[in-house]
Amino acid sequence: MATVYVTQENPRVNIVSANKWGDLEPLTNPFDQIHVNPGRIVSQIRRKLRNVGDDDWLLAMGDPAIIGVAFAVFAERNHGRVNILKWDRMEKTYYPVKLQLRGGGIENLAPDEEIR
Repeated sequence: MATVYVTQENPRVNIVSANKWGDLEPLTNPFDQIHVNPGRIVSQIRRKLRNVGDDDWLLAMGDPAIIGVAFAVFAERNHGRVNILKWDRMEKTYYPVKLQLRGGGIENLAPDEEIR
């Protein structure tokens, strides 16, 4: 089964609808602050993303620095490929976007839509 890696857990935000894409797995807790102990946070994210693959997704929320680290580690572990779930606040749904950072290209999985 695929996994949706949530960059920073937030108990006040309902993300249950993202489980359509896989099991929800927080990378950090709500109280983690990267400036306090960056080494621990980076190590924790690396450990949790050690088996990331093409079927897994990144749901970005929380501290932008933690989001950046998670994105970089995801790309590093998955040969430059990062799958993200993009929240559309008007439609109130997640849209899957597959990014290829090596060799270029963005693939939007929504039907009849393409990003270039």
